Amino acid sequence: MADVTEINDAADPRLDDFRDLSTADRRPDRPGGRGLVIAEGVVVVERLLASPYPVRGLLGVRRRIEALDLEKLDVPAYVTSAEVMAEVVGFHLNRGVLAAADRAPQPSLDELASNARRLAVLEGVGDHENLGSLFRNAAALGIDGVVLGPGCSDPLYRRSVRVSMGHVLRVPFASTDQWPAGLNLLRQKGFTVAALTPRASAAGLADAGLRGKRVAVLLGSEGPGLTDEAIEAADLAVRIPMADGVDSLNVATAGAIAFYALL
Repeated sequence: MADVTEINDAADPRLDDFRDLSTADRRPDRPGGRGLVIAEGVVVVERLLASPYPVRGLLGVRRRIEALDLEKLDVPAYVTSAEVMAEVVGFHLNRGVLAAADRAPQPSLDELASNARRLAVLEGVGDHENLGSLFRNAAALGIDGVVLGPGCSDPLYRRSVRVSMGHVLRVPFASTDQWPAGLNLLRQKGFTVAALTPRASAAGLADAGLRGKRVAVLLGSEGPGLTDEAIEAADLAVRIPMADGVDSLNVATAGAIAFYALL
């Protein structure tokens, strides 16, 4: 069972994994720093505890810590007041509990593609909330993995983990710096690469004949969308038909529609 310890001093070094979450250059979840994974709230913390990510410790108010199943955990759990917790993390945390974990190894692009039938491939998705929403949608709608192309944010950033409701911890992802040449590897693995774009010349998603096939769906950045190079490197371009006067959707919403169409 986890070792539950009460701490009333915000300066206690045992709380360093959770310190300064609002200070950009000291955040423990920054890849260039300590690179920790931070989960917030009982539901997301429980998903972290059930994931392959090695948990380092828990911090929370007593009622939130006691809401977790600590029987099989061999990590420290620190109980404190909401006021001390706010002083440590840098803001008041309504969810009342945090967990910190080390990162787990991720598959290579080759490994990810070898064990998947449906992939989401992202280019330039830099907004952490959109990224988290995409992973949540991917988990819900049968996407086997996510490929991160150039310009994508870190999916294990605290906000992405929170917005994904912890599902980013269960959907495998791989990065590629071979762009758009990396799409050739997917094609070699038997994937049809479909670029999602609002271009009028693109085939309607429902008419593209993708259902049931091995498909990699390309999704672009929140503003300009996919680059011309990415669209040209795809096997085909597909679009979501929309009412007059609306030319695009939020990338996470568009992704959810495309993922559902592949089921």
